[in-house]
Amino acid sequence: MNESAVKPVKTDEKRVALLGFGTVGSAVAHLLHDQKFEGVRLTHIYNRGIARKQGSDRASGLSGDIVWTENIEDVLNSDANVVIEVVGGLHPTGEWLTRALASGKHVVTANKQLIAYHGAELSQLARQNGVSLVYNAAVAGGVPVIPAVLHGLQGDRVRQIAGILNGTCNFILSQMEAGADYHDVLAKAQAAGYAEADPTADVDGFDARAKLCILARTAMQVGLNPDAVPVQTIRNVRLVDFHYARDLNCTIRQVARVESDGDTIRANVGPTLVPHTSPFAWSHGTQNLVMTTGEFGGDVVFSGHGAGGNPTAVAVVSDLLAVAHGSASPLLPVQDRAVSREFVAPHYLRFVVQDKPGIISAISGALAQVGANIDSIVQRPGYPKDALPFVVTTEPCSTTTVQQAVHTIGQMPTMLEEPLLLQMMREPEGD
Repeated sequence: MNESAVKPVKTDEKRVALLGFGTVGSAVAHLLHDQKFEGVRLTHIYNRGIARKQGSDRASGLSGDIVWTENIEDVLNSDANVVIEVVGGLHPTGEWLTRALASGKHVVTANKQLIAYHGAELSQLARQNGVSLVYNAAVAGGVPVIPAVLHGLQGDRVRQIAGILNGTCNFILSQMEAGADYHDVLAKAQAAGYAEADPTADVDGFDARAKLCILARTAMQVGLNPDAVPVQTIRNVRLVDFHYARDLNCTIRQVARVESDGDTIRANVGPTLVPHTSPFAWSHGTQNLVMTTGEFGGDVVFSGHGAGGNPTAVAVVSDLLAVAHGSASPLLPVQDRAVSREFVAPHYLRFVVQDKPGIISAISGALAQVGANIDSIVQRPGYPKDALPFVVTTEPCSTTTVQQAVHTIGQMPTMLEEPLLLQMMREPEGD
């Protein structure tokens, strides 16, 4: 790395302005207060409705010298030389951090959406102004995936990344695996602070998609447009699907995947059947799990808790300390790439029908017409004939091929609801 590319910091003390005093921000503030890291001082806290925040229990015990403000200009025009951002969102946080970097302030952020969409230009801006932009906390909470990839896997050629990247979804699905109802578990996750009041970003895959794009840029030097990566919600997964998954020696997890195959980059996010023998099946609660597959080094797995204030706060403060110690993230040679959704995999199709003769024949015909072969048909006893759920699995084929058949099948008059189509992760291959 060119030593002259980063300007020397004018003072050893890092004066820190914290943007956001919610679950993560308050945990960051208390971690800084309790640990009393040498050379690091929290000077400003910004939040909307700052009087309410300052008077809350979360603010108790913090230094009386901190400037509390709801005017962002008080931060951007201050003598703080590090800005920690845990507000989230693209606007106005993107404009705030752009101004902070341009004025010579280091930035630490956990904002996965901002980094997924604008990380490349923000990193370039940081480099131009001789400061650091560090966002290791944006992926997998307290699991140090990004620094491990940056410093431990750059000698390899990473061909695939697959991960459980959203602790909220993992909490919901692993609770459903144990027999809980989706809506009950979602309410429990919201009460525990794992899920927002509006859980769309989590359960519909947008949060995991942003993290996947960050990992693709970090580990594979591939720039992906997040909007081009297909997502599938977990909202349509039901308890019956876990019963059938168990019959197939699998369970269900939200999996985000990107893989490189020559000139083709494939990526998607969605609920996936994973074999009981896979590390993904062993991940429960709010745990995140990331597996990278390198051309030379093979599989490497990272795992730990990814939701909640404390794990993310640990990652944020670790990033701050990296800045305080003079560490800088390398500027990666990222190449923008188009995304294909053409994964070839076995597929799980769950239907709910009014049972009549000829249904299996009609489904088989629709699949055969697009060149998809049935691998198995599974029907559990005990369900009423007028609302019968059953499952068909296919041999490996492209997802878009199966989607064509499922669209046709869904129009059949015996279908009582839209069929559920999930990809199936293959069993790990032996040595």
